[in-house]
Amino acid sequence: MLRVLLLLLLTAFALTAANFKLYLKDGGFHIVREYKVEGDRVSYYSVERSEWEEMPLALVDITKTEAVNAERNAGIAEKAKQAAEEDAAAKEIRDQIRKIPQDPGVYMLSEKNELRIFKLADSTLHTDKGRKALKIITGIPLIPGKATLEIPGEHSENVIAESRPEFYMQLSQQRRYGIVRIHSGKNVRIVEKVSTLEITKESAEEREDIEIFTKQLTDNLLFKIWPQEPLEKGEYAVIEFDEGKVNPQIWDFRIQ
Repeated sequence: MLRVLLLLLLTAFALTAANFKLYLKDGGFHIVREYKVEGDRVSYYSVERSEWEEMPLALVDITKTEAVNAERNAGIAEKAKQAAEEDAAAKEIRDQIRKIPQDPGVYMLSEKNELRIFKLADSTLHTDKGRKALKIITGIPLIPGKATLEIPGEHSENVIAESRPEFYMQLSQQRRYGIVRIHSGKNVRIVEKVSTLEITKESAEEREDIEIFTKQLTDNLLFKIWPQEPLEKGEYAVIEFDEGKVNPQIWDFRIQ
C-alpha cells in the first residue's frame, strides 16, 4: 500500500514538474510545457492552447523564469527524496517485524539482521528472613518492611558492544516496560528495592530507570525500545512489570 502511494506521489510530482510558468516582464505569465530562445524570439508550448507559440524575447523575464522554476524543481526533488526515504524506512521495519518471533520475549537484530533471543532471568526477593523465588505475574505475599529484588550472578552473560542497543519486545498483554540500571552485589545483581507498608501491605518499588524511546510496530503488542542517551559500561536489564505488584519479568544484559 505504501509503495502504491509512493508511486502515485512521484507521478503527481512528475506531472506537476512538466508544467511551469514562463514569466513576462509586465508581471504576467504563461503556463508552458517547455520553451526555447531563438535569437530575439521565444518559442514555447502553451499548456492552455496545446500548441507552440512564440513572442519577442524582450517581453519575457528569462531570469525570473529560471530562478523561480529552479527553486520549485529543487523542492519537488526534495519531496520525492523524502517519499523514497520513508518508503525505504517502512520496508526496513516490515523486514524487521518478519524476523521477530511472535512468542512473548525480548529480542535483538544484528547489523546483518541475525536474530538474538534473550533468556528470561530467574529472580528472588531478598528480605531479612531470607530469599524467596518470585512468582512472575501473580506475585507473592510480601512481609512488611524492606527487600531487594535480585537476579543471580555479579555480571550478565548477555554482553552487548553498542552503547545504544535496540530491543524488540513482544508482549502477551498490555503491561509497563523499560530499561533499568542494575547493581552488582555478592553473587547477585540488585534490580530494585521494595518497601512494603505495615498496614496497607502496599509495595513501593525503587529502580534506576533509563530514559528510552519506544515505538509500537504492530497491533499485537510488538514494541521497539532503545535508550535516549548512550549507556555507560555496566549492568542493565529490560523489564516488563505491573507497578506496585513486584512481578517483573527481567531480561539482563551488560554493556561491555
